[in-house]
Amino acid sequence: MSHLRTALDGDGFVVTSELTPPKGTSLEPLLERARGLSRHVDAFNVTDSHAARMAMAPMAVSHLLLDHGVEPIMQITGRDRNRIAIQADLLGAWALGVRNIAFMGGDPPKNGDHPEAKGVFDVVSASIIRAAAGMSGGTDMAGNALDGSPEFCIGAVVNPGAGDLDKEIERMVEKREAGATFFQTQAVYDPGAFERFVKRVEPLGIRLLAGILPVKSPKMAAYMNEHVPGIEVPETLIRKIADADDRAAASTGISASIIAEIRPMCRGVHVMAIGWEDKVPGILEAAGVR
Repeated sequence: MSHLRTALDGDGFVVTSELTPPKGTSLEPLLERARGLSRHVDAFNVTDSHAARMAMAPMAVSHLLLDHGVEPIMQITGRDRNRIAIQADLLGAWALGVRNIAFMGGDPPKNGDHPEAKGVFDVVSASIIRAAAGMSGGTDMAGNALDGSPEFCIGAVVNPGAGDLDKEIERMVEKREAGATFFQTQAVYDPGAFERFVKRVEPLGIRLLAGILPVKSPKMAAYMNEHVPGIEVPETLIRKIADADDRAAASTGISASIIAEIRPMCRGVHVMAIGWEDKVPGILEAAGVR
């Protein structure tokens, strides 16, 4: 059983974070960030060519993290693989000691650094999740018997700020029924709106890890509001950061306040620091989490 599964089944507040594999072979910066946060974070998502930008395979990085005593959550997208390759990667990941998997569709190749690449998108997230869960029962997606079965702790993603929230919740239910055991959300900036979302899904008994993404600058907030679906940074928060003498302190303080406010509403948080990994312990401490 993975440490993450144990944490999710326990009574404590779960914290996950994120690591982006390098675009190259230099791994020491990633390993240094992981070591620095390992006492504060239960597990780290290892992204799968995040934002459709080619990077080292998350399976390799996840295996190396295990060698350093750090628990990974290996991301798998449907963007770059068909169902044969996805299932092969699942078996390979299990053989290398990976026990936590998070599934998502992935950004279209046209948004990344190889815009001419052909997206695969053979199966949607729910189908990938169903395949991973089915493998624990001893068969592949085609019903063929496996010689030894993996049993993953399966995660998925959900966007509480989706334009069509009914459709988003419908997809969430489908992923849960397929076998997802926890959900990491898009970044949360409005605790009130998040609470309304939580009340809608509460009867489903879904374990939510709320996304926390510190806003480094008003420019970053404006970009996300314009280009990232489901994110809306309130103008009051943007002004607070813009007017602060120390914008980093203001931003991390806002993140800590959001965590403290939503803590009773969710099973934990997923902190996406994006270069501010050194600030994560302070954010968690200020929120009363660690």
